[in-house]
Amino acid sequence: MKLILASTSVSRQKILKKFNLAFDCVAPDCDETPYPNEEAINLVQRLSRIKAESVAKQYANRIIIGSDQVGVLNKQIIGKPHTVENAIKQLQACSGKTIHFYTGLTVMHTGNQQSITVYEPFSVTFRHLSLAEICAYIEKEQPLYCAGSFKCDELGITLFDKLTGEDINTLIGLPLIRLNKILIEMGYNPLLQSNHT
Repeated sequence: MKLILASTSVSRQKILKKFNLAFDCVAPDCDETPYPNEEAINLVQRLSRIKAESVAKQYANRIIIGSDQVGVLNKQIIGKPHTVENAIKQLQACSGKTIHFYTGLTVMHTGNQQSITVYEPFSVTFRHLSLAEICAYIEKEQPLYCAGSFKCDELGITLFDKLTGEDINTLIGLPLIRLNKILIEMGYNPLLQSNHT
């Protein structure tokens, strides 16, 4: 049984490598546009499921892992900034506030058609940030393709007062503790697999 990560995200690949098992990465075919008035939790669960399903169609007897994440500030979904100007605005808006992140996770076993979809919450409380700190951070780390304009597994940690959640991997993009539990439920225990099989 081989794992397939329905993602080309370098961060998610780095997290999944912690299991010390071989896996393939396949880009999912997924329109990530939210539905009108779609709640963040529903959005991440729907998109993680679509990502997994789009890859599952191509493979027999595999375990497919799909994931999606959004951040929410003042009931508004936070996207990727794409530009320095937008990143500055995002971090100014986050300064001194708590951002709630929701990560959807779908695990599909294409052998027996078993599928489980869940979400994991994680909250980040930002320090009060000066414009100089924000600009220095963006220049050093270039987080233009990260929701919320930060990389928490790198220098982004300097922006925070507090992190609240069960698994720091969730914030990076893949809730590994929850994934491990689901894999065991499906009869695939990462500890009992041969390395790199």
